[in-house]
Amino acid sequence: MVAHEVICWDCGSKIEDPFVNTCPRCGGLLTVKMDLEKVKEMRPEDLRKAPLGVWRYAPFMPVDPANKVSIQEGGTPLYPVKALGKEIGVENSFVKFEGLNPTGSFKDRGMTMGVSHAKELGAKVVGCASTGNTSASLAAYAAKAGMKCAVFLPSGKVAMGKLAQALFFGAKVLSVDGNFDDALALARKMADERKLYLLNSINPYRPEGQKSVLFEIMDQLEYDVPDRIILPVGNAANIWAVYKAVTELKEVGWIDKVPMLTGIQAEGSAPVARAFASKTKDFIPEEHPETVATAIRIGNPVSGRKALHAMYSTGGFCTTVTDEEIIKAQQLLGRREGVCVEPASAASVAGLKKLRETGVVDRDERVVCICTGNGLKDPDTIINNCAPPIKCGNSVADVERILSQ
Repeated sequence: MVAHEVICWDCGSKIEDPFVNTCPRCGGLLTVKMDLEKVKEMRPEDLRKAPLGVWRYAPFMPVDPANKVSIQEGGTPLYPVKALGKEIGVENSFVKFEGLNPTGSFKDRGMTMGVSHAKELGAKVVGCASTGNTSASLAAYAAKAGMKCAVFLPSGKVAMGKLAQALFFGAKVLSVDGNFDDALALARKMADERKLYLLNSINPYRPEGQKSVLFEIMDQLEYDVPDRIILPVGNAANIWAVYKAVTELKEVGWIDKVPMLTGIQAEGSAPVARAFASKTKDFIPEEHPETVATAIRIGNPVSGRKALHAMYSTGGFCTTVTDEEIIKAQQLLGRREGVCVEPASAASVAGLKKLRETGVVDRDERVVCICTGNGLKDPDTIINNCAPPIKCGNSVADVERILSQ
């Protein structure tokens, strides 16, 4: 096992029980502290013998690669989006498209690490609560590992593309009466009773895989650190994972500055953004979050305090965008760059547009927007916001008439 320890993020206690998800002493959040002394003797080029992807960065990860459960996750493209950037007013912009992971979202990065650690522990049953992407990913990796999988979904609040994946990979899909937070509470109770190994982002090993997105961005930019990285924020583990990766790269001396980490929430589900606006270190949960961006429709984000710390510590920012702004950004990205993302992913692009308009982002900044999931995860939203197919007669003349309009 790679040298590391699990500690309480709040009180600093070392955690000995590998099955707990919060600190037995204070109830605080957990995090993994890596021993990076051996990595300090390495350089980025030492890792490039392996393909671009999560496991290229195994020296930064807390799981022995001998136990890895992988479906070749990571290695997603970093697109320079010239047309989009010109229209928004930030021409040096990039999109890191996580929708090209095996199950179509960034969750695969965390799940390869989480399920691999479950394998190390000898777990037979894994589970999670989910608004969709987490369940799809866990179901796939549990299938690959030969483990039983239970996913707890909020009733009626999951996009069909995501539900289809969880069912397809053979998970036991449980529709819980309530919202995401209710589903998570039930999953956590099952984990506390040791009836399953919980793989929501409260699990400290999940963000360890997710931090690989930052390593890849740096690899793809030849370690020329961007000025700003913008992410959608739902349960908030991803922005924390990126922050953790930044601090680790700085610790080993591979970078000498940090990007401004910027989080974007939907206006109808924005406890972290409201806390940031109030300059507080903690947030007030929201009981009835609502947004078209179902993947970030979370009122009580587990890693919300960690996300706030990440943004404050890097001089970053946090704001909200409306559902209308999200849909417009989703369509803009598709029609200017040919990239199809789900609504939650488009929040980062909508946020860049808004922050440029309000002067938070300068015109000459070098910005990376992380787009977390594939548009085909939520085809209904796309169809509902596009013009319907055009009725056409079976003739060349009718086709020419339509195309000329």
